Amino acid sequence: MPTLVELPSRYGGLVTTRRLVLWDIDLTLVDLRGLGGDWYAEALAAVADVTLRKVPSFPGRTERAITLEILRGHGLEPSEETIRRLWRELVAISTRALPTLARRGHALPGTAAALTALAGREEVVQSLVTGNLPEIARHKLSAFDLDEHIDFAIGGYGSLSAHRPDLVTHAAELATAKHGTTFTSDAVVIVGDTPHDVAAAREHGALAVGVATGRHTEEELRASGADVVFRDLSDTAAVVAALTG
Repeated sequence: MPTLVELPSRYGGLVTTRRLVLWDIDLTLVDLRGLGGDWYAEALAAVADVTLRKVPSFPGRTERAITLEILRGHGLEPSEETIRRLWRELVAISTRALPTLARRGHALPGTAAALTALAGREEVVQSLVTGNLPEIARHKLSAFDLDEHIDFAIGGYGSLSAHRPDLVTHAAELATAKHGTTFTSDAVVIVGDTPHDVAAAREHGALAVGVATGRHTEEELRASGADVVFRDLSDTAAVVAALTG
């Protein structure tokens, strides 16, 4: 039986919290292709005076995994100090780019409607499991006015680990602490566009929802183990039904 939790008075007292929906960002909610490589090139030059020679694969990977690969691939010691310096520079670049960030890409079909519809469900908590750094995650969503319904404080971010499933653990623990109820695996939903997202969900026994708006087809996402696959998020009713069980 779901646990009853005390929510703010605007919800009318006790309700049943049944779903923790954790969204990926890049190529799930927004399309900003090419941005990561450009920003890493600028950051690497600023921090280490090194030219980015090879752009790693970004989709579905965490910032820590990407940073480690870049530093090692360019002969740099991946100390925590160097990693943090590079991340501070990335955040600074993102902050400077924020006023014009929307010009670099677009929100994907149905994203705003899906986020808004889920926000209207008292039993749903929405946050993130994303490879991005926390500040950059907020910038990418706010650039397209997609930040209103996301609880950024309980997200799992790419600074935490090179192993994406660790981000799910972190987000669920934060959500549990904030809401005073345990979000068991069958109450957690992971939404993303890559097999990495699907694998993170499967490792935790969570519902894996694939969205084929990235580099992977519907067939590839199903083959990777996704429980539900959408071409995009444009069918709001179907998306809400799948994510709320």
